[in-house]
Amino acid sequence: MRIAYEVGLPLVAEADVNAPWNAHDTRVLIVAVLGIGIIVALIVGFKVHAFLALTIGALFVGLASGIGAGAVTKAYENGVGSVLGYVGVLIALGAMVGKLLADSGGADQVVDTLLRGRAAGLPWKMALIAFIIGIPMFFEIGLVLLIPVVVLAVRRTGARAMLLGIPALAGLSVLHGFVPPHPGPLAAIGVLGGNVGITLALGLLVAIPTVIVAGPVFGRLAAQWVPIGAAGAALEVGAGHQRAEVHPGGSSGASSGSAGAGSAGSAGSAGSAGSVGPVGPVGSGGSGGSAGEAVMDGDVPAGSVRTRTPSFTATIVTVLFPVALMLIKAASDVWMSKDNPLFPALQFIGDPVVALLIAVLLAMYTFGTAVGFGVPELSRKIGESLLPISGVMLIVGAGGGFKQVLVDGGTGTAIAKIAIAANLSALLLGWIVAVLIRLATGSATVATVTAAGIVAPLATGETTTYLALVVLAIGAGSLFFSHVNDAGFWLVKEYFGMTVGETIKTWSVMETIISVMGLAMTLLLSAFV
Repeated sequence: MRIAYEVGLPLVAEADVNAPWNAHDTRVLIVAVLGIGIIVALIVGFKVHAFLALTIGALFVGLASGIGAGAVTKAYENGVGSVLGYVGVLIALGAMVGKLLADSGGADQVVDTLLRGRAAGLPWKMALIAFIIGIPMFFEIGLVLLIPVVVLAVRRTGARAMLLGIPALAGLSVLHGFVPPHPGPLAAIGVLGGNVGITLALGLLVAIPTVIVAGPVFGRLAAQWVPIGAAGAALEVGAGHQRAEVHPGGSSGASSGSAGAGSAGSAGSAGSAGSVGPVGPVGSGGSGGSAGEAVMDGDVPAGSVRTRTPSFTATIVTVLFPVALMLIKAASDVWMSKDNPLFPALQFIGDPVVALLIAVLLAMYTFGTAVGFGVPELSRKIGESLLPISGVMLIVGAGGGFKQVLVDGGTGTAIAKIAIAANLSALLLGWIVAVLIRLATGSATVATVTAAGIVAPLATGETTTYLALVVLAIGAGSLFFSHVNDAGFWLVKEYFGMTVGETIKTWSVMETIISVMGLAMTLLLSAFV
C-alpha cells in the first residue's frame, strides 16, 4: 500500500539480515504463503467479504508465526490504524471533491474537453493527466480525484473501463514509485545519501517510457482480458446524483441512465468510432447542448438542483488547487531553508490532508453555491459521498492490518536473508530485495526502506548518479505484482468493481510491467553513467 507516512513500522535490521538462517525463517515463509492462500480461498471459494477474509488471514498468520495472542491483535490494529489514520482521511476528502465535481457537471466539462478529437487518443490523454497529477500527489489522492473523470469518459464513449483506467493507474503508480517528493524515493535517498534533484531528473526519464508501456499500450490488452464497463464504488462516486438532474437542451427530469451498479454507458453517449465530440451529461436522453444551459424543475425546491455548470477553468482550478498546494510544499522541502519564516506555513497548507480539506471548501463554492446548490443540499451530497467508500476503507484498512502482521512476524527479515546471500550488484540486489519484501508484506514503503538499508553498504563510494539509479531500481522493485496483501489492490478492485481474478489480470500485471520496465530502463541508463 502506498502510504505517505507509515509510523512505527519495524524494518529489517542489519543484524537480523546477517544472522544465520533458522527454523523460524522457514516457518514464517510457509505461514505467509498459507495465509495468502487462506485469504484467496475465503474470497474466491467461499465468497466471504474481503474485510473478514483479510482479518481472518491476518490473525492466522500472526498466531502461526509465533506472535503472542495479545500482540497479534495489537499488530493488526496498528496496521489498520496506520492506513486509515492517514489514507482513510484522504479517501474521504477526495470522495467529497469527486462527488461535488460529478454532481455539479464539472466532470462533464473535463470529459467534454478530453473527448474532443479522435477517441483513440483518449487513453494517452488519461495517462498524461495522471502523470502530471502524480508528480506531487500521492497515489490514493490522485486515484480518488481521477475516478469521476475516468468513469464519465467510460460511460460517454462506451469504452471498456480498463482501456482508460489502466493508463490513469499507470501514470499515478509510476510517479509514486520513482519520483520524489513521494515518500518511497525520498526514504531511499535519505538512506543511501543520494541527491534529490538528480533522482528527480532520472526518475522522470525512466517514468515517461514506463508509463507509455504500462499505460496506454498495456491498457488495450487489459481491456480485452477484462472487458468491463463502469462499475463498482467508482460508479457510485462519479455517477452524480440524478434525482432531479437538469439536462441541457430544454429537457429536465430524472435521468434514465442513473448509476446502477455495472451499467456501462448512457443513452446519450453517442459518437462515431473515429471521433468523439462534446455530449450532454451522463445519463441524458439526448446528445449535444450547451454546457451552461439548465432548466429548473418547478416541483423541486430551490437550491436542490444546479442552475448552471461550472466553467472548464473553474473546474480545472478546483481540481488542481490541492495539487498546487502540495507541489509548493514539495518545492519548499527541496529549496527552502527550514529557518525561513514561510516554511512552517507552506508545510501546513501543503500537507495532503489540509490541501484536500481546502479543496473541499473551494469545491463547495465552485461546484456548489456557484452553480445553484444550497448549503443543505451540499451537506446532503457530502454525506452521500461517504456511503460508497465506507466498505472500501474497511477493506483497505484490513489490508494494512494483514501487512503489519506479516512484518511483525518476521517475514521481511527471512526474505532479506535470502536476497543478500545472492551477492548481487547494488542495482539488482536492491530490486530483488524490494520485490521479495513487496510480495511478502504488500508495503511499497517497507520494501523501499528495507532494500535501501540492505544495499547501502554496497553503494558506498558510488557517484550521486549511480545512487540515484539504485533508488530508482529499488522503487521499481517495490511496485512488483501487487496482490491480496496490498491494501492498494483492494482499493483498485473495489473502485472498478472487479473480481480478485480480474484485478490480478489488470492491476497486478500492470504493476509488474512497471517494475520490470523500470528495472530495464535503470540498467540501460547505468551503462551510460
